[in-house]
Amino acid sequence: MPSATAGFAPNLEKFLKSPKGQPLEASVESLISLLKRRQIKGPESCAIATAHILLQVVARSKWQDVETLIANVSQTGRRLVEAQPNELVIANITRRVLSLIRDEAVEDRNDLTSETMSDCPMTPVEVPVTASLSQPFSPATLSRNDSMDASIPGTPTGRSRLLASHSNAGLPKSLFHLLSASPPTDGDALSSGSPYRNSGTSTPTWKGTSSQVHALRSEVIDGIEEIKDEISQVDDQIAALAEVQIHPGDHVLVHQPTQTVERFILRAAQKRKFTLFLAVEPPKRGATEPQYATFRKKLESLGVKVISIFNSGLTAYMSRIDKVVMGAKAIVASGGALVDGGGSSIARAAKEHGNPVIILGGVYKLSPDSPFAEDQLIEWGDSSSVVSFENGPIVNEVIVRTAVTELVPPGCIDTYITNLGTHSRDHLSSLIADHYKQADTDFHLSS
Repeated sequence: MPSATAGFAPNLEKFLKSPKGQPLEASVESLISLLKRRQIKGPESCAIATAHILLQVVARSKWQDVETLIANVSQTGRRLVEAQPNELVIANITRRVLSLIRDEAVEDRNDLTSETMSDCPMTPVEVPVTASLSQPFSPATLSRNDSMDASIPGTPTGRSRLLASHSNAGLPKSLFHLLSASPPTDGDALSSGSPYRNSGTSTPTWKGTSSQVHALRSEVIDGIEEIKDEISQVDDQIAALAEVQIHPGDHVLVHQPTQTVERFILRAAQKRKFTLFLAVEPPKRGATEPQYATFRKKLESLGVKVISIFNSGLTAYMSRIDKVVMGAKAIVASGGALVDGGGSSIARAAKEHGNPVIILGGVYKLSPDSPFAEDQLIEWGDSSSVVSFENGPIVNEVIVRTAVTELVPPGCIDTYITNLGTHSRDHLSSLIADHYKQADTDFHLSS
C-alpha cells in the first residue's frame, strides 16, 4: 500500500537527489517511470531531467569511441521520448547533447592532428655560406673571384657563392626547415599514430587512449552542465525584454500564464502601468481560492489592474486588447507553438481583430520537428470537467473532447521571444541550424 506521508511521491527534486551509487540502468528506468506517470511533467522539468540523465550516460556508460557514445545517448533519448512523446523538449535536449558530442569530437580531432603534424621530424638543409656579406658587392669582386676559382674543378664560382649568400643568409634556419620539409599527408598523420580516422561522415571515427577519452568525457559533461544552467536562466533572460514589449496604458491578455509569463509580466509591471486581462478556466469543485491568487496580489501591489475573465467570454473583450502574451510548451520548426488548451482560439480571435500575439519560450523549446498534422501534437484530456457524466443521456449520445494542449498556427503569431532575444518566424530556421546538427535533425528519435 502506498505511504500516506506527505511528499512521499517521487518528483523531479527527489529524482535529482537520487543516490549516486545507483546503477545507470536503474536511474534510466526510474526516469521513464516518472515520465509515464506524469510525476515529472512540464517542459522545464522534463528538460532538466533529460539533461541530468544524459550526463549520467556520458559519465558512467562504457565507450572508447564517439560512435559508441552517440549510440548510447541516442538509445537513452529514444526510450525517454517513447515514455512521454508529447514533451518535445526531451528530444530537443537529446539532440543538443548529440550536437555537443559531435562538436567536441571534431575539435579534439583537429587539435590532435595539428599536434601530430608539429611533432613530425624535419630534415635540415645544409646551405654552405662561403662569402661574407660584409665585403663590398661589386662586379669587380665577382669577376676576380670567378677567375680565382675557375682553376679549381668542382668549386662554385664567386658569383654563385655570393648570390647563394644573399639569398640564404637573410633568412633564419627554422624558416629553411619549414620551407624545405614537405608537410605530412593525411596518410602519414594516420600512420604516425593519430587516434582519428576520417570516416567520411559528419562525425569522425574517433578512438583514443584512456587519457583522451577522459578529456572528451570531461568536455561533454561541462557542456551538458552549461545546458542545464541555460535552462535555469531562461525566465530571467526573457523577462529582461518585457519593458520593450509592454508600454504604459496597454491592455494585455495572458492565457493561463506559465512561470515564464508571470516573470515577464511582473518585470514589466515594475516600470509600466497597464491593465492585465487574465484568462482562466472556470473554478473546479472544491477550490478554496481563485486561480493565480499569488500572481494577482503581486500585480496589484505594483499598481497593475487585473481583470479575470473565463475562456468562454474572451471574444467579447478582444476588441479592447492591445496584445496577447502566451507561454509555449514547445515551438516547432514551422513556427507553430504548443500552448495550453484554449490558446489556439484566443490566437485566432486576436488575428481577426489585428492584435499581435507574442510567444515566450526558451531556445531549448525550439524543436526541429515539423509535424504534417496538428493532431499529432494535440493532447486530449478528461472531458468530465466540461460535461458531467452524471447526465447519462447526453454522455451516451455525444463524444466530448477537451484539449490539454493545442497548436497555435504560425500565421497567428507575430513575435517570438527567447532567451536570445526577439525573433520573427523567418529567423527560427537559423536558430535551429545553430543548435542542432543536420544528422540529428533528420533523425526522428521516436522511430
